[in-house]
Amino acid sequence: MADHKHGEMDIAEQERTFDGFIKFSVRGAIVSIAVLVFLAIFNS
Repeated sequence: MADHKHGEMDIAEQERTFDGFIKFSVRGAIVSIAVLVFLAIFNS
């Protein structure tokens, strides 16, 4: 089995994926809140 050495793995791709996921989640939440506010304001 290979020896494990803490901190040697390249995690650049995982960091980019996580950043993209967070941006997508925040934008999705903002759009959802905007739609709810729009419906609350213009509900007839």
